Amino acid sequence: MTILCVRFQLPPMYEAALPGLLGLLEDFTPVVEALPPDGALADLRGAERYFGRSAVELASVIRVRALARYGVDCAIGAGPGPMLARVALQGARPGVTCAVPEDPDGVAAFLAGRPVSALPGVGTATARTLAEYGLDTLGLVAAAPLSTLQRLIGAKAGRELREKASGIDRGRVVPNAASRSLTTERPFDTDELDPGRHRRALLSAAEELGARLRAVQQVCRTLTLTVRYADRSSTTRSRTLKEPTAHSAALTKTAYGMYEALGLQRARVRALALRAEGLAPADQASHQLTFDPVDEKVRRIEEVADRARAKFGPRAVMPGALGRGGGSTSVSWPRAA
Repeated sequence: MTILCVRFQLPPMYEAALPGLLGLLEDFTPVVEALPPDGALADLRGAERYFGRSAVELASVIRVRALARYGVDCAIGAGPGPMLARVALQGARPGVTCAVPEDPDGVAAFLAGRPVSALPGVGTATARTLAEYGLDTLGLVAAAPLSTLQRLIGAKAGRELREKASGIDRGRVVPNAASRSLTTERPFDTDELDPGRHRRALLSAAEELGARLRAVQQVCRTLTLTVRYADRSSTTRSRTLKEPTAHSAALTKTAYGMYEALGLQRARVRALALRAEGLAPADQASHQLTFDPVDEKVRRIEEVADRARAKFGPRAVMPGALGRGGGSTSVSWPRAA
């Protein structure tokens, strides 16, 4: 076991605490890859030799230090490679490290009964296609002829899937790799027809995305809206922003624009999701200067609100439309854990 996949049990929208927790991992190894908003991969190949302990033993030390220094528990998966560590994380829980056996037979047995969707990168559509042909577990996929998989999902994807299902992990931990996107979703308790509630859900999601981006000091270039309907179909629209931003008002305006352009007529909406893409460091982004005092005032208020949330929790400050009189709590800001 050389790779740990760690998920810190952070309250919602608390990515601001992630850099400190990554520093804790860097006490053991410089090869740490952040997985915002609340996770990381750590390659302990050198640490095992240096400390004379296995990765599973070091995982226990990391857990204790995270609790002692930050009051944060964590779930940890361990495996010979990044992909296997991620799969192991799905079976982990706070206080117990889930480890993949190191020998090939043990790896095969560990993966065999797991659903195809347990593999990172395997989406719902691919899993559904394979299940239609009876290939619903990794053991069955590993035993299937390569030509069959390639006919079903494509030559390259079929080859890669078979390798992963067989326990072949060619991935590596990339230190300081920046997250390419951030996503937040607002499901409804029941299929929702009211456009007003749709807009409140978008406002809540855009506010959360803006706060998360600012917490990790990044801006996004593209915003993507996904609308999921009662019949399980979905519509996706993307829009490139005028300038890279983490400004909640700009994200909300863009989200509203994409929603209005869909022209939904009495659509039964099950969930709305926003994804910020094309992330880049905020200090490298350009910003068009404006003489509009209202815009500058809004940005200053946003900075103060961020400081209040960091100190008192994500619900300390929120738009009035998301307050108690603003509609269903299912579309308001998440509660702090």
